[in-house]
Amino acid sequence: MKILQILPELNVGGVERGTVDFARYLVEKDYQSVVVSNGGTLVKQLEREGSKHLELPVHKKSLFSVMKLIKVLRKIIIDEKIDIVHARSRVPAWIAYFATRQTSARFITTCHGYYKSHFFSQVMGWAKYIIAPSKVIGRHMIDDYDVESETIRYIPRSVDLENFKRREQHKSKGSERIVAMVGRITPLKGHIYFIKAMAQVIRAVPNTVVWIIGDAPEKKQGYKQELEVLIRRMGLAANIKFLGNRSDVHELLRKVDVLVMSSITPEAFGRVILEAQAVGVPVVATSVGGVVDIIDDKKTGLLVLPKDPEGMAAAVLQLFKDEKLVESLVDAAYTKIENYFTLEHMASQTVEVYKELMNSENILVIKLSSIGDVILISASLKALRKKYPEAKIYCLVGRASRHILKNCPYLDGLIVYDPTHDGKDIFSLWKFARRFRKRYFDKVIDFQNNRRSHLLSFYAMAKESFGFDNGKWSFLLSRPLKKYKNNIPAVAHQFQLLKMLGIKNNAQTLLQVWPTKSDEDYVKQLFDEEWLSNAKNIVGINISASAKWESKNWPLEHMAKLCDMLSSKNIRVVITGMEKDKYLVHRLFRLTKAKPTDFVGKTNIMQLAVVIKRCKAFITPDSAPLHLAAAVGTPAIALFGPTSSKRHLPPGKNINVLERDVKCAPCYSQTCKIGTHICMKELFPEEVSQLTTEIIGEIKV
Repeated sequence: MKILQILPELNVGGVERGTVDFARYLVEKDYQSVVVSNGGTLVKQLEREGSKHLELPVHKKSLFSVMKLIKVLRKIIIDEKIDIVHARSRVPAWIAYFATRQTSARFITTCHGYYKSHFFSQVMGWAKYIIAPSKVIGRHMIDDYDVESETIRYIPRSVDLENFKRREQHKSKGSERIVAMVGRITPLKGHIYFIKAMAQVIRAVPNTVVWIIGDAPEKKQGYKQELEVLIRRMGLAANIKFLGNRSDVHELLRKVDVLVMSSITPEAFGRVILEAQAVGVPVVATSVGGVVDIIDDKKTGLLVLPKDPEGMAAAVLQLFKDEKLVESLVDAAYTKIENYFTLEHMASQTVEVYKELMNSENILVIKLSSIGDVILISASLKALRKKYPEAKIYCLVGRASRHILKNCPYLDGLIVYDPTHDGKDIFSLWKFARRFRKRYFDKVIDFQNNRRSHLLSFYAMAKESFGFDNGKWSFLLSRPLKKYKNNIPAVAHQFQLLKMLGIKNNAQTLLQVWPTKSDEDYVKQLFDEEWLSNAKNIVGINISASAKWESKNWPLEHMAKLCDMLSSKNIRVVITGMEKDKYLVHRLFRLTKAKPTDFVGKTNIMQLAVVIKRCKAFITPDSAPLHLAAAVGTPAIALFGPTSSKRHLPPGKNINVLERDVKCAPCYSQTCKIGTHICMKELFPEEVSQLTTEIIGEIKV
């Protein structure tokens, strides 16, 4: 693997030192390490230890700069053949997220801060896996950034025990006591409360020396000046020293009696606490954020409330006076570091997350249309699962067709779209997409192929989206298929898209459905009630296609005559259909002498599949039940008229097509434009009866 870490700069700081330590670990383990930053004092060490550094102004919070650097970083990712891009701050994360979009590199973030939940920070939650250095940060990302808990990887930050070696029993020179605070000088770090606490400590122990290690960012220099004024006003200038940014923190800590961390807002972690404990320095810290993951109060350190100078001063003075307590805290803290917070522990866990990320694949299939069309994607789902056996595959389906794929073994889940509640406009669809966008799909395969599905493909924010370039907003797809055949069967049409993923169609491609045992039990009871359980020859007839496609329906007069002809041959006929077709059944029964069994409106789609499976033959116009027959392996007679069998015939072992070559067909009109319905009327019941008899005769009972 080749890993690129990206962060604002490489000056002194916990994140920066952690980046350098981790880069060294990667090199030692024979991984390739690249770091992108605006540079800093740690660059020489980074390069000396075997990593490559590329300097870019990724610290600038400028939209123009971010947009410009996306292309630059993308070129670096491609040229360097980067596998993982690890963002450790928000501006670099924006650049990295979009830079990886058109590359094979995987994007991951570590949340080093307790970020406010505004839009600028949202990018930290856009990675498939988010490393949280503390449980508090993990909870914050779930609650305030709406990320799924399974995306969080809790990996506490670490200390390199080789650099921060434990000192021998410490004693300050003479009677001098040294208290230190390490960190950037910003209001969030609570310097004001620290200084007020130190005023109380100095009054009690006048020979106390206070070190403030770290400096203020350029925009916070005014705050530093306020602190200097406060120190002079309190008469503490002789005791409190600003040491600025230092590269020798580990050496300075060896001279310290107590480290204080006085943050007033939740800390992501608190690496400097580990560094002090590793050296053998007792710690007093405010109980905020990830600090509580490190310090067990009165066991490995002392915790105080934020903004409490009196409590902080009392804790420091307690450590000055109680040598046994100091020894106990230091020993327990060092043991905890060895067990949980070593560089080896952190780095090895991070590399495991990288491997997990490289091997993971989340795929979204979109098919929002009718039940029959959803049945037709079952072969494609099987092919996808075979190609990506370890992937998590989800299907976005319409509410009416969700039951088809409810028990599909090739899917990890369904996402159901209901236009009535979820809306159809671009804003409603964006809101709806939030439900599945946080699954961080790598690929979207759009079989629906219309404006709405292309928009949802785009809203999924996947690295790659595949669909047909049909002029219906296909510019929103990252991988539109430009050259393809339209006048071919639906499954073969789908496999043109799958070919882009290296998946080939073959002669064994068949449809599938997955009824449950309760579906089978229900149909068995239905057959028992109609005295059909012992019938040897049962033929099913689907009474209509759909409410919208009246032109597909076979004339009821023909159907009635067929029922009489089959009945005369001792064949039991079952009529299937939906609740809406009840009126057609009543009309049919007035036309036929033989009374077929009426199952119209008595089954759901999966129960209908079981009914069809029990039939020796099934007769239907172009409709979902035709696809069910193909899926369950029942010989079918497909009656085509206004639509073409060349485009809509499902793959199956024994599907017989009856279709007339008339001038007006296929017209793809939902009602007959010339009023004759000739394409369906010329499919005579005599030939259907003869074909049915031949099919049943071929099946030996």
